[in-house]
Amino acid sequence: MTATTTTTTPGRPAPVSKSAESALPTHAKVPSRIAGPRPTTGVAFTRLVHVELRKMLDTRAGRWLLIGIAGIIAVALTIMFFDNGGEHSFAMYLQATTMPMALILPVVGILAVTSEWSQRTGLVTFGLEPRRIRVAWAKLVSALVVGLCAFALSLVLAGIAHQAAITFRGINGDWATDGLVLLGAGAYVLLGVAQGVGFGMLFKNTPAAIVVFFVLPTAWSILGSMVSWLGDAAVWLDMNQTMQPLFEGSLTGAQWAHLATSVATWVIAPLAVGIWRLTRAEVK
Repeated sequence: MTATTTTTTPGRPAPVSKSAESALPTHAKVPSRIAGPRPTTGVAFTRLVHVELRKMLDTRAGRWLLIGIAGIIAVALTIMFFDNGGEHSFAMYLQATTMPMALILPVVGILAVTSEWSQRTGLVTFGLEPRRIRVAWAKLVSALVVGLCAFALSLVLAGIAHQAAITFRGINGDWATDGLVLLGAGAYVLLGVAQGVGFGMLFKNTPAAIVVFFVLPTAWSILGSMVSWLGDAAVWLDMNQTMQPLFEGSLTGAQWAHLATSVATWVIAPLAVGIWRLTRAEVK
């Protein structure tokens, strides 16, 4: 009788012959893929947007920021209602309602991004949706939705305040508003929110993003007005200057080019670099 010796390499399982594999019971064989429809599907983009909206609005920080904006708008409208007998146009009331939103609302967008790292929720967010690019777009879309709703609310509040001044203060109504003025007010709010999201993605740190968001454009505006050789560049890169013709209701071809350049510098570029960083940052 001949003895057969089988040797196996340490760390590797012994090979199974076809005859031994066929002898296994049917229920013990592992299929190459799961038959039938997949048991799970990807997270819907609308659900991602809904979740990001809740992160912006259904948190203590976001809620108090919105309360602060509402308080500032109420104070501004009250002052205008009693100043000069309330004799102000609808466009001026609209400016009083949109300015606080455009200045403070971007912070909500910053917090929606930086909270993933400061509150350590990134592991949950990117664990449930590993495709980070979809999360980044959901954050941007939800921020723009908040900005659009805020601008619509500012229109309503400005209309109510102006009508109240007509009814109770006896002023002459002035509802005439150029389409470019409305476009400028809406763009001022939406671009500010998008810029806040971009800075949040770029720095991923709440204090750094907020400080740079407020200090850097302001410092650039001051330098552009004070330093003569920066004046020509400020015409192209200072959004405070390039947005001004929109509020005046008239833009030339050169002014449209100036506006597009400044938006590309301060809004599109931070968003593009921020999304790139968001998709490659290490989540801890």
